[in-house]
Amino acid sequence: GVTEVLAHRSDILRDKFVELPCSKDYDSHRRFEGCTPRRCGRGVTDTIITREEAERIRRIAERGLSLGGSDGGASILDLHSGALSLGKHFVNLYRYFGDKIHDIFTEEDFALYRAVRQRIQQRIAQVFGISSSSLYLTKPTFFSRMNSTEAKTTHDEYWHPHVTYGSFDYTSLLYLSDYTQDFGGGRFVFLDADSNKTVEPRAGRVSFFTSGSENLHRVEKVLWGTRFAITISFTCDPEHGIGDP
Repeated sequence: GVTEVLAHRSDILRDKFVELPCSKDYDSHRRFEGCTPRRCGRGVTDTIITREEAERIRRIAERGLSLGGSDGGASILDLHSGALSLGKHFVNLYRYFGDKIHDIFTEEDFALYRAVRQRIQQRIAQVFGISSSSLYLTKPTFFSRMNSTEAKTTHDEYWHPHVTYGSFDYTSLLYLSDYTQDFGGGRFVFLDADSNKTVEPRAGRVSFFTSGSENLHRVEKVLWGTRFAITISFTCDPEHGIGDP
């Protein structure tokens, strides 16, 4: 029941990193030398994405999600596949809106998205001592919008503990809104054996970690307001790589 705050909203962290023993998860998948985690852990940085860039990215999310949205408390927008929450289901944004998509997103939007993704990729590579070129963007990579609306389907139940490891090795979150200013609840929680470690979102903050069970985590329920973030995942396996949108 003990909770420690790894990153307060009021902090401005250059590079906070906590090293952890790697779980055995990585032994059951194909290893890519010089990329598959041998050094595991979690980090937080407030210095690679500016608040202004985070606000611009948030506006991309708001425009896209305004076209749909879940009936429950969690809505998803995936610019790569086009997946957009709509009611209790998902639609393909690009098929649904066709050429009108050019009225919603601009080339500048996608250029900013790429630049932010590249900076996060470079920081992950630097901290974990791997080559940035050995990392590939992969899914799941998506915007999330969370509020206090009651869950209607299992997709809306974002607060359960989970591990993100699958076809990907490194996970990052770029927060696009501020804890206690834009929303209450909604902190990111690492569930460790000795205590929970929380990250309080602030616009422009990047949290990143190796994707095995050494980083079991969950998100607290949002109690009021709206929480925006983007999850960006990376793999060492080129077969699971995806292109920028």
